[in-house]
Amino acid sequence: MRSHTPYVVGRDPQLRDLEEALSDARDRRGGVVFLTGEAGIGKSRLAAEAVGMAFESGMRVLRGRSSTTGPTVPFRPLTEALMSLFRGGEPVDDSALGPYRPVLGRLVPDWNTGDHESSSMVILGEAVLRLLIAAGKDRGQLLLLEDLHDADPETLAVVEYLVDNLEYTPVLLLATIRTEFCDALDLASSARRRGTGTVLELPALSRSQVRDMVAAQLGTEPDRVPAAALERLWDDSAGSPFLVEELLQSMIGAGALVRGGDGWRVVGDPRGDVPTALARGILRRIDRLGPQGLTLLSAAAVVGRRFPLTVLQRMTGVDDRGLLGHLHAGVAAQLVVPDEPSPDWYAFRHPLTVEALLTQLTPDRRAELARRAADAASELHPELAGQWCPLVAELRSQAGDRAEAGRLFAEAGRRALADGAIGSAVTLLDRAERLLSDTRDTLRRAEVLECLLPALAEAGDFARAFDLADQLHALGGAGLSAPRLAALHTRLAKVAHTAGRWADGNRQIAQARAVLGPAPDEAAAASVDVAAAYLALDTPGTDRTHQAEKLARSAVEAAQRHGLPTVACQGWELLATVARERDPTESQAMLERALTTAERHGLPLRRMYALTRIGGNAWLSDGDTAGLTAARDEALRLGSATIVYTIDGILILDSVLRGEFGAARDAAEECLAVVRRLRLAPAVRYVLMAKGALAAHRGERAAMEEALAAFAEWDGAGSQEEPLTVGLARTFCALLEEDGELARRELRAVRELERDNPSTYYLSGRSGVGLLLDVLAGDVGRPGQEEAAATAPGRLRWNRQFVLLADAVLLGREGRTEEASAAAAEALRAAEPYPTALHLGMRLVAEAAHENGWGEPVAWLRRAEHHFHQNGVPAVANACRAALRRLGAPVHQHRSGTSRIPEELRALGVTVREYEVFVLLAERLGNKDIADHLYISPRTVEKHIASLIAKTGRSNRAALCALSASL
Repeated sequence: MRSHTPYVVGRDPQLRDLEEALSDARDRRGGVVFLTGEAGIGKSRLAAEAVGMAFESGMRVLRGRSSTTGPTVPFRPLTEALMSLFRGGEPVDDSALGPYRPVLGRLVPDWNTGDHESSSMVILGEAVLRLLIAAGKDRGQLLLLEDLHDADPETLAVVEYLVDNLEYTPVLLLATIRTEFCDALDLASSARRRGTGTVLELPALSRSQVRDMVAAQLGTEPDRVPAAALERLWDDSAGSPFLVEELLQSMIGAGALVRGGDGWRVVGDPRGDVPTALARGILRRIDRLGPQGLTLLSAAAVVGRRFPLTVLQRMTGVDDRGLLGHLHAGVAAQLVVPDEPSPDWYAFRHPLTVEALLTQLTPDRRAELARRAADAASELHPELAGQWCPLVAELRSQAGDRAEAGRLFAEAGRRALADGAIGSAVTLLDRAERLLSDTRDTLRRAEVLECLLPALAEAGDFARAFDLADQLHALGGAGLSAPRLAALHTRLAKVAHTAGRWADGNRQIAQARAVLGPAPDEAAAASVDVAAAYLALDTPGTDRTHQAEKLARSAVEAAQRHGLPTVACQGWELLATVARERDPTESQAMLERALTTAERHGLPLRRMYALTRIGGNAWLSDGDTAGLTAARDEALRLGSATIVYTIDGILILDSVLRGEFGAARDAAEECLAVVRRLRLAPAVRYVLMAKGALAAHRGERAAMEEALAAFAEWDGAGSQEEPLTVGLARTFCALLEEDGELARRELRAVRELERDNPSTYYLSGRSGVGLLLDVLAGDVGRPGQEEAAATAPGRLRWNRQFVLLADAVLLGREGRTEEASAAAAEALRAAEPYPTALHLGMRLVAEAAHENGWGEPVAWLRRAEHHFHQNGVPAVANACRAALRRLGAPVHQHRSGTSRIPEELRALGVTVREYEVFVLLAERLGNKDIADHLYISPRTVEKHIASLIAKTGRSNRAALCALSASL
């Protein structure tokens, strides 16, 4: 069974073991290795690799194979292997064999003297052993015996002797055995237990290994293997390399996989017929079970790869004895296996067995068997609980009953959605919708769409959801009731909200209200109101928070009157978001109410949303991400892509604030690649905002501007995230450039943004760093600080550090130095998770602390200087050094930082300080401006420039400026 793959895929551990065993044999530490696995798993290919390694190292190789073709020939694999010693090449020195030479006449015809028949297997085994040692004494020897499962008992007797006696010889015995009931497999297991042999069992290939194998055969890169082709090969091969190769060649031969100028591509349906050779081979094995066995397994194949015995028996009428007898025979023939741990279920070993069986059924016969199987399952399990509903739905579809199949798939999908299995729900409901689209049952199809649309939104498949929107008008014209049609428009509005498409969502809300008319049913209107509330909260406008709260309260009140738990949960979640600004306790109580309602009514998705918002509140108030992480795990379990990536965005921002810049960068790039592809606009905006903040917190203005420009392209203007792009990004970037006035101007822009479009995100700086800057500037006094400290946003952990520092500054001015020191210590404790903010706060308040005699300003400045120097933020590090000089404290000089200097300048001897001056020359600043930036004197700047001109060989200052700009 030769492989077409140019190299072995997925067998690196086994190859290493074989290489080690061959090396040991060359060092006279021989042994035995058994390669085991099912047919087609790659035993022969791996053995061929071992042969190649042996040849390359100069070892002698002997090969023999057992066979079931023709009558049994005793010792066939041994004879075949040993005969290769006498086909040319170097002669064998048989002098060491002595009396054992005649015994070998049973295996080597040239030595047959006719007097060896009475020798025992032990004597023969010893004779073979001595011959192998003699043949490989100088260079080592590999004895390969393939397909040992087909070997005769005599061969196995000799092999068993070799197994026990190859240690301390230059011989490695390598044997391949199929994992089926046979004496050879027992021999291998026994050798492993005794420690005299190694068993390497080859597992099926993983999906990624199948992809690599296909890429190798096609001569392309793994990521260029067509997805549809890989899906078929993975599904149908069960990871068997042989089946992968056969199926791939079949697809190419049938023209389903073709090569063009841009690589391989799938043409038409890759799921063609089973390759003829494979189908014939499988059916030959089934034919051995007799006509009734073929009938039984054909019926089982119609049910699927897994099949229940009770259903199979009822649809075929076979008695218990016949059923079990044929199943046991199928197990022995490696066709089926018990499907543990379900005692009543069996499964075909390979999907191709199912397809081979189906090829010999006519369409009418297959449909009849499917109908009988569906009837049998329905009679045995009338409730169709669990797996029975989708199974019977599939059988009804095969039987041609599309309406009933659509009804059952819809029911299975609703159950999956109720259980929180979003991925399964989408698959089942989508199947139902496609089946029902060909029927006249518009009501049932509308019911399916009501469930399918939100499921698609949760899964992130917005394209499919909006494709279905075009069909709503047709359903409305087909006599669908107003509440049902309004419900569909409302579902689509929720999809639009999840995707961040406010205008589309509001249009759907308007259509839903128009359908309901001027006097709508209150229960139907409640669902519309809660969807409208979420859209109102995110649609730009001065009164959006007030409008959203009003709609949500109306929806909750109606939901409580009419028993609508889902609507009630949605309403409480939104009200909790709005209430968070005025009363965190009220917000938490609403979320707890939503969580309790979701759990009481068995609403896993609403429970997940409540947990997410509870986790978000904990993160804001205390910086604790445990709740968010738990909610993300729940979202992963349920398959809610939207929540997973929403939480990922928050965790990325948390990493930025914690100074974990490398992790934040990697996570942001990974997340952006997905949410951009999904067109999940809110998540894209949030991650781009976090990416902008990341660059700002490193003092990298160009990278920040690039991220924020991308943010604007995703409808950033007027969004909830827009104030954060200023407060967490632009403001901090200005502060790390030591431009306090620019930072205050940025924060004034935040106030204008939030006046025009109120935000429920409270880290924009207004209640935190902005307050501290205003207090330092003297624009805000005690009343303003106390007012900010009393607000809920002011008590959030990120903001609290700045509010406390502002309090310390005011206390110091009031002469309450001990209280000021205590407030500063509390601020540093609050800032502990956020190193950039902590050290920036130290730098900002140190001189005020020194002036008024509180805190530890010198220690703070030294810590801040060291932090910003280490993190490559020279403006703040230089400002800290200048402040230390003003305070009369000694300044430690750093000799590090040369890694930032380009190699060509470093080679010229340019120092760190000279390079700082050189960088600023790109902006063609004067000596005084450069001195102000670096907190040094203009005369020192002039000296550095003169040195730079000399070192770089430039003729004048203008030429030096041009060089700086070019670099």
